[in-house]
Amino acid sequence: MPSFDLPNVNGSSVQAPDPDTTGEKGTLVMFICNHCPYVKHVDEELRQVHADYKHRGIETIAIMSNDVVNYPDDSPEKMAQQRYAFPYLYDETQEVAKAFQAACTPDFFLFDANDKLVYRGQLDDSRPGNGVMVTGKDLRAAMDAVAEGKAVSTEQVPSLGCNIKWKS
Repeated sequence: MPSFDLPNVNGSSVQAPDPDTTGEKGTLVMFICNHCPYVKHVDEELRQVHADYKHRGIETIAIMSNDVVNYPDDSPEKMAQQRYAFPYLYDETQEVAKAFQAACTPDFFLFDANDKLVYRGQLDDSRPGNGVMVTGKDLRAAMDAVAEGKAVSTEQVPSLGCNIKWKS
C-alpha cells in the first residue's frame, strides 16, 4: 500500500499503512467524492460495506482527491457533511491519488493484512440508470476472501465512474 498522511474531515489526520488505521485482516481504500452520480448511486452500500466488514477485521478509508477550486461540492466542508463512520480524507495535493494510480470515483483498492493489493475493481454491475440493483457483490466477494484468509479471485472488473478531477 502506498503510504500517506492526510487530514480527516473530523480534524484528525490519518496515516497508512499504520496498525492504528489499517485492519487486522485488511484495508479497503476507496477514492470517492461528493458530486459524482456514480458515488451517490452507491453511497448507502459503501456505508453498509464498512459496517459489515469492520467487525471482520477490515478497515475502510475513503479519500477525496478532486480539484475543489473547480468542484466546490467536493470541498472539505462539504465532505464533512457526509458524516461517514469511516475516515474521509482530503488529498489536496493529489499525490496520494497518483501514488495509487486512482482513475475515477469510486475506485476501490483492497489490501490484505500484509498491505498487499489483492483487489482493484468495481463494487458491482450497478450504474446510475441501468436498473441493476446495488449489491456490492464484486467487492464483497473480495472482502469475504480477505476476511477468511483466502485468495481473492484474479477476475476483477475495473471500476467505472467519474474521472478524478485533476488540477491543471
